[in-house]
Amino acid sequence: MRKGLVLQARPAKGPAVEGYALVCPNSILGWNGLDARTGEIIESGHIHQGESIKGKVLVVPCSRGSIAWSDYFDDCQRNGVGPVGFVFTKMDSKCGTAILATQRPCVADFPEGCDPCQLIHDGDYVRLDGDKGTVEILIPAEEQNK
Repeated sequence: MRKGLVLQARPAKGPAVEGYALVCPNSILGWNGLDARTGEIIESGHIHQGESIKGKVLVVPCSRGSIAWSDYFDDCQRNGVGPVGFVFTKMDSKCGTAILATQRPCVADFPEGCDPCQLIHDGDYVRLDGDKGTVEILIPAEEQNK
């Protein structure tokens, strides 16, 4: 049972937020991966191509691609179509820049053997607490339509 599962990592930026998880195990390409006007993932062949990051808790392993990776998230945020928070398996400089630019909560740097991209599923309703460094699965996706 995943309901109530709490993942502990490094607190990167608070406060706590709640939202539906959008899990991107291969991250999102930094160049031509997002439409900053709509928040839609436009990367060809991406598992979530055609879906929006708007209002989601974005779960990714790390950044991927262009040095301007963080700029896409900043642009999405300024256009009102950004995520409510970030969960990074491992923080890198582009992830850190995205957090500073968007001013969104984040939990990062999970211990070995704790992969949020595997433990959190698309559509899980989660609470991300950037002050405590926790992500809690409040309502698993598979229990939402019962």
